[in-house]
Amino acid sequence: MVPPLAVLAGVVAAFGWVAAVDPNEPGHYPACPLLRWTGIHCPGCGGLRSAHAVAHGELATALHANALAVLAYAGFAVFLAVWLVRAATGRPLELRPRPVHGWSLAALALIFTAVRNTPLGRGLVP
Repeated sequence: MVPPLAVLAGVVAAFGWVAAVDPNEPGHYPACPLLRWTGIHCPGCGGLRSAHAVAHGELATALHANALAVLAYAGFAVFLAVWLVRAATGRPLELRPRPVHGWSLAALALIFTAVRNTPLGRGLVP
């Protein structure tokens, strides 16, 4: 039970920090270098603002800040819950990702980035 509980503690601490230190106020966190130098919103742009909104229960604001990040938070929460249940019941967590899984996630991030940087994806820009 120690590894999943340690990860849970780390996630709670990280979200607690982002909840307490508002990323919407300038100077609290560094700016995205890709956005600063190119004007392109990367797949992570708005992720801290999204986490801040999730920590405060503002789902609509979180989705507007970074919908992909909200999807990742939800996916990780499900993964962590499964890991905790399996650890509590004494069953090992067996992960067998295939290359197609990594390529699919990379394609999703690339498509999200491309769409949010076009006029069509204006609603996806934080």
